Amino acid sequence: MRLLLSSLLVAAALTAAAPAPASAATGWSERADGFASLNALGVDGTTGGAAGPTVTVDNQADLERYATAAEPYVIKVKGSIRMEPYGKEIAVASGKSIVGDGAGAEIVQGGFFLGQVHNVIIRNLTIRDSYVPGDWDGKSKDYDGVQMDGAHHVWIDHNRFARTGDGLLDIRKDSDYVTVSWNVFSDHNKAIGVGWTSNVVTKVTMHHNWIRGTFQRNASIDNTEAAHLYNNYVQDIGMYGTMIRGSGKLVVENSYYRSVPDPIVAKDPASQVVQRGNVFDGTRGRTDSVGAAFDPSAHYAYRLDPAERVPAIVTRGAGPLGGERPAPRRITVALDGTGDFGSVQAAVGAAPRGAVITVKPGVYRELVRVWPDRRDLTIKGATGRAEDVVITYELPANGAKFYGGTWGTTDSATLGVLGTGITVEDVTLQNAYDESAAPGPAPAVQTAGDRIAFKGTRFLGDEGTYQADGLAYLRDCHLEGDVDIVRGQGTAVLDRCVVKSLAPGNVTAGGNVLIAGSRLEGEAAKSVSLGRSGDVVVRDSWLGAHVKDDPWAGEGRFAEYRNTGPGAAVTADRPQLTDDQAREHTVRAYLGNWTPFPGR
Repeated sequence: MRLLLSSLLVAAALTAAAPAPASAATGWSERADGFASLNALGVDGTTGGAAGPTVTVDNQADLERYATAAEPYVIKVKGSIRMEPYGKEIAVASGKSIVGDGAGAEIVQGGFFLGQVHNVIIRNLTIRDSYVPGDWDGKSKDYDGVQMDGAHHVWIDHNRFARTGDGLLDIRKDSDYVTVSWNVFSDHNKAIGVGWTSNVVTKVTMHHNWIRGTFQRNASIDNTEAAHLYNNYVQDIGMYGTMIRGSGKLVVENSYYRSVPDPIVAKDPASQVVQRGNVFDGTRGRTDSVGAAFDPSAHYAYRLDPAERVPAIVTRGAGPLGGERPAPRRITVALDGTGDFGSVQAAVGAAPRGAVITVKPGVYRELVRVWPDRRDLTIKGATGRAEDVVITYELPANGAKFYGGTWGTTDSATLGVLGTGITVEDVTLQNAYDESAAPGPAPAVQTAGDRIAFKGTRFLGDEGTYQADGLAYLRDCHLEGDVDIVRGQGTAVLDRCVVKSLAPGNVTAGGNVLIAGSRLEGEAAKSVSLGRSGDVVVRDSWLGAHVKDDPWAGEGRFAEYRNTGPGAAVTADRPQLTDDQAREHTVRAYLGNWTPFPGR
């Protein structure tokens, strides 16, 4: 099988670039298609290094030697090549095919730069892990997986991009006649960016790519003469989907968007997008269609797969042939390079079912999403002290998106848990947004999945610190905030927790909340309500003097039972459970047959 795969790769690299049918099973084609296949700018299609000899490399020195040579080469990459220094981007010369030789070919801690070159093919490679720990926004180093500036006739095909510094793939500065096909882009903040000039030049085709577990640029396309996206699978996105900007023209056809906020956005008045035949599954927000854009069939022939079949087709065929090694079930995250990954989000994206992710001490400034398809994962601090491991970001729910509207609760949470059976232990989860700039919710955590458990965890924020929209259990946790510290539409059980009110406000708002055996603390006397809506029971807990004499505001079903402390009282304004009713409002009754932390 390995010999056959190697032969296929060499044959593909040596074949002329006229369109040819792809394999139904893998999407593997011997020739470039889309804009990369066209005769333009003095280049008759994208053939890479087909005019030159074939060489095999297994180290950085040889890869760099042949990739930068003036002569054409087909360069077969064998095994794993770890780049030095960290983040190194090899400057590829014109007339090159860089093709992974069989399964497991990869470039680690670096990538490729295509500056003012043409006729380049990059295929069958994994390009990964040049992420700069702590630099979630990608502002300190520009370690892209592949970056092209002013390049033309480039074919990026059947690769896997993950966890690079800044963008996974950047098509910049009037690059032209580019095709991006059958790749996987995953587990990172920024996926694919196109643009970086005011010229309306670039022509790019993107088809059968799987973009998953990313946040921005899925893709973000600026000032393109023609951007044609078809049969892509965009899944589990944190901030926005596909965006056309400036005076760009975009056509999106028969693609599948699953769990994506704002799937298709025309950002600017001159932006044009035609979208047809797409499936929007579990999405929300904008699916723009404005202007005439252009007709892709006037440029080249192509065949559309039915949109409803795209997830199955793309997940089976995208990425390097032969797949990738599964991640271990025990994963370490560290900022100092001693872990498997440098970010918590990267670990979550790579983790198989049942994995334990141990996070070493440090401040991790990043957004983290445990996507809906993640199950039975544990994220825990390495030291057992929540103060040692801080996951933080600063995005308010009513903060303005740069393309219009506001982020909302789901997209602004520092940690969003959308999967099932997720456990978080001994970490600090913080939304560091300063509400003095503009008051409003800024959740540290949102849980929307089922059976989410927290132990020894700190929730820090101001308004709306914890948004509980599924079934969640908090044990021995610490929550801080002011207005609506615990809010949402789901069921939250706080067992032996500390809830600290930083200012006048409410402890709870909405949902079905049980606070049992806990300690409610605060500063300003008689300034805090226990709840303003929802079904809330506070029992067997110590209440500080900050609790109002009439502690229930608004509409809801509220009750107390056997509370103590200076804020506790039994009055006509404070409904009390009977002993029989109290037996229906226990931790066990709320959790049913679910037993978090069995044996502990």
